[in-house]
Parts: sequence; C-alpha cells; structure tokens
Amino acid sequence: MSQQLQGTVKKSSMGMGAWALVTEGGQTYEIYKKSVPDGLLSDGQAVRVSGKVRDDVMTAAMIGPVFQVESFETV
Repeated sequence: MSQQLQGTVKKSSMGMGAWALVTEGGQTYEIYKKSVPDGLLSDGQAVRVSGKVRDDVMTAAMIGPVFQVESFETV
C-alpha cells in the first residue's frame, strides 16, 4: 500500500552515509537508496514523497523504518 509523507531530506553520517526523510511530525525514515528517483537526494530539500515502508529490508545505519520512494515533488 502506497503512502504519502512530507518532510525534509537529510544526509546522515550513520553507517556509510545514509539518507533520511524527517517528517514534519519528527519521524525519521531511512530512504531506500537502491531505487531512489533522480534529484531526490539533496540535503535540506523539502519534499512530498509517495512510496512504501519496506519491512523486508535491513540497513547498517538503522536510523528509522526504510522507505522506498516511488515519486516525489519539492514543496
């Protein structure tokens, strides 16, 4: 099931350099880098994303639930 989130893209120094989406409510999601749309990974960029939480993926950074972004728009 696809869901929409709005927040800010942040570069994290955890692990080998993870990317996160920090929502307006303060929840942190780790962006799944294997299928990220071009132009999304820009530190400080405010975005609205559509995608899904991946319960079947684990990462070294473990900064939050892994979110697979299917599409995004800047806000």
